[in-house]
Parts: sequence; structure tokens; C-alpha cells
Amino acid sequence: MTRTIPHFVGGSLLTPDSGRFADVFDPSTGSVQARVPLASADEVRRVIADAEAAQPGWAATNPQKRARVLMRFLDLVHRDMDDLARLLSSEHGKTFEDAKGDIQRGLDVIEFATGAPHLLKGEYSTEAGTGIDVYSLRQPLGVVAGITPFNFPAMIPLWKAGPAIAAGNAFVLKPSERDPSVPVRLAELFLEAGLPAGILNVVHGDKEAVDVLLEDERVKAIGFVGSTPIAEYIYATAAAHGKRAQCFGGAKNHLVVMPDADLGQVVDALIGSGYGSAGERCMAISVAVPVGDETADALAAKLTERVAQLRIGPSLADGIDYGPLVTRAAVDRVTDCIQQGVDAGATLLADGRGLVVEGYEEGFYLGPTLFDHVTTDMSIYREEIFGPVLVIARARDYEEALAIASDHEYGNGVGIFTRDGDAARDFAARVNVGMVGVNVPIPVPLGYYTFGGWKRSGFGDLNQHGPDSFRFYTKTKTVTSRWPASPLRSVAEPVEAGASFVMPTTR
Repeated sequence: MTRTIPHFVGGSLLTPDSGRFADVFDPSTGSVQARVPLASADEVRRVIADAEAAQPGWAATNPQKRARVLMRFLDLVHRDMDDLARLLSSEHGKTFEDAKGDIQRGLDVIEFATGAPHLLKGEYSTEAGTGIDVYSLRQPLGVVAGITPFNFPAMIPLWKAGPAIAAGNAFVLKPSERDPSVPVRLAELFLEAGLPAGILNVVHGDKEAVDVLLEDERVKAIGFVGSTPIAEYIYATAAAHGKRAQCFGGAKNHLVVMPDADLGQVVDALIGSGYGSAGERCMAISVAVPVGDETADALAAKLTERVAQLRIGPSLADGIDYGPLVTRAAVDRVTDCIQQGVDAGATLLADGRGLVVEGYEEGFYLGPTLFDHVTTDMSIYREEIFGPVLVIARARDYEEALAIASDHEYGNGVGIFTRDGDAARDFAARVNVGMVGVNVPIPVPLGYYTFGGWKRSGFGDLNQHGPDSFRFYTKTKTVTSRWPASPLRSVAEPVEAGASFVMPTTR
């Protein structure tokens, strides 16, 4: 009998009652391994109610004690790391080591969030006026929610939930229905670490569940990662209902290759960042921009040679470079994108379509694909493919390369490989992209900096993790305080009597 993945609500695994389910596949074999419930609107409202009831007590808990729960959670995840990684791999399709990286990058933000006692400190000014002190407080919003994607089923839920919980909020997570087991297991580990019941809840669902989170006035903020059309919808709908929102969408990340770059390093970078996790990363490098035909010809030759050596197989097998895509629909969509590139006249150097892995013939596999002579009007350049497809878009000179990277509608991540410090410095200052790597292929900032793209890659004023996450999940209260002079003090000055009708100033 196919197992059912439960909701996690109020500290307990909850049997669904909506009667609606979606299949969860094993991408390596193509078989259905579980089913996940799709919550009804009433079920989501009950989850919100549980979170709302639990939140005041958690908010009143000393920030240091909240941080200690996160510290215990870190130990528990490290204890169970291998089991979590295997579970993640079995539903997503990424390799075992890549799955552990997914979890660890989430833990990096949990580690940062243990600094909540410091990060929640306000400001204080004494004698802002005669006998007047002004200070600020950072207070939690209440109930907040996160809607997270399939491609990082551990990392992004932890990026969202960690700072929110550390700041004193209750959190409702709606993970992807494609690989929902790890988020539930992480919620159980938080409970084991001492998090009160109802502070972290996991509810599975589709648009019906999402719309309740967007429209219910008890939910004060929404964090989202996914495609740009959905990010726009969630951002606009949340704003229309008076909520804060940080929504991160699609990407088309470029890597500019200068003529002086070490091509060995460049090829390693492009192979790993372009094809790792089957290209299902929002920070994957999907466009190489070599400067000059000589650089481009040499790069294309080296990439073609390396692509032919890549090993693809089931996610938990030893010695593979990447595993299957998450669903058959994902394979079909990427296959269609490849055909569009062929039809548009791009040079197909490696064709990954039709890959069959012996013994896993029904798995969701796609081989590495490489295009050259791609122009900026082609769909394979304009659109996020989200698969193991790398394209080469040649630039005549540095300025054209800078323009190619800057002019795309997405502005998530970009990199430059060069030995020239002046070129790197100029590029980092001028490129119109939110995250920049210099001789670094995947410029994901560390947990104590913020993560966020520009243009149609990100919607909202504040980014994920780093100090922005605590700003997003808290509201600032500013107190202006004046105490009359005490008659017990011999130096007390008399208090002026009478009302003032003048706007107070410090002059």
C-alpha cells in the first residue's frame, strides 16, 4: 500500500481529511512511492488557528532560550544527516552528497539565527531632548508563512523558518508537494529540540492552500521561492491583503569568461554549476559568455569533451555526477526547450535527449546538453530551462559581455572569471544583477549576508537570510519616553506647567 505523507500541525502528525492527493515519485525509477494530501481551505485555516494560539507564549520566551532550541535542532539534524539526505535524494533525485549540501546550507542559516539575542536588539538614545529618551524594540509579527520549491526541500524551508522562529513568530510552511517528506521530518526534529507545539507547522497543498495563506488576515507575512509568474502573483496578492512579502522567482545566470581566465578552472566551474543537481537550481549557471571568438572556440571544445564524460544515474548510486529530474513532466518540458534551440538555429554540441539508464528505464533522466552560437533573441537564452542545459552566448568584447549579463530580464546571479582585478572590480560594480561571483561559479552568499536577486528574479524590499531576514520577520516599535523630575532629587528642576501647541523639536 502506498504510504501517505501527513501534515504536521500543532506538534503532531495529522491525518488529512480533504480527500485530495498528489503522487510523490521516485525519480530514479519513475514509480510512485507515496501520496501527499492537498489540504482544503478549512484545514489550512485550522493550521493558522493553532499557530496563532501558540505564538504569544513563544514570543514571550527569552530570545536566548529560543536560540537554544535552534542549537539543539542543529545537533539533531547532524545526528540524522545521512537518513535525511537519503530521504531527500529519493524524492528529489539529487545525489546523496548534493542532498547533504542542501541540508547543510539550510543549517548555515539556522546557525546565523542562533544570534537572535543580538540581532533583535533595538537602539537607544538618551537625552534626545531635555529629559527625553528614545529607544526602539524589534517585535515579532505573529503568524508568518513560507511557500517553498521542490529543488531545495531542506535548505529553503530552513532559510525561511529559522529566522522567523528565532524572532518569536509562529511559522506555517507549505512545501512543494513533489518532495514533501524532509520538511515534515525537520519539523519533528524541531519539536524534539524543544520547540513548542504549534510554532512550526507543515501543511501540504496546492493553490487552494496557498490562497488561504495569502488572504487570511491572521498571516502577517509570506515568503516564497519559485517561478517568476507565481512570485508575481503571490507578491501582488499578499500586498493586496496588507501582508509583507518577499518573493523570489526565476533566473538566467551568466558566467562571463575573459580571455585571460584559466580555462581549466572555468570548465570545472561550468560543469559543476551548470549540470549539478541536473540543472535544477535557481543559482545554476546556464549561460557561458566567452569574450572573443578565440576564447569561445577553446571553451566550446573543452566543454564538449568534458560533457561527454559526465555520469548520470540513480540518485543514490555511487560515482554519478547528477541524477534524474524531479518528474516526467520536467523531462518533457526541458526536452521541448532543447528542440526550440535546435529550431532556432543554435549549434547543438551535445544532445542529452533520449538518455536511458540501464535498469532504470522508466526513470526521469536527461543527459547533459550543450549549445553554442546562442543569441539573445532565442528562447533557450531568454527562458529559464531548469534542466541540464548549458548555452554559450558569445561576446565580441568586455562591454558586450557586461551588457548581455545586465540586460536580461532576470537578475539573480552572475559570475566573471578573470585574472584582471580591475576588470573584476568594474564588473562587480556595474553589472545589473543582485549576486556576483568573481572566479566563483555559484555566488550564493553565506548565511550572514543576504540572498536576493534583482529585476524579475525578486519581488519585495528585503532579502532572504542575513540581517534582512530578521528585519522582514519583525516590526519596529519606537518609544519616546519622558519622566518628570523627581522631588526626591535635590538637583531636580521644576517642571514647566501649561500646555504646548508647538510641534516638539530638539531646538
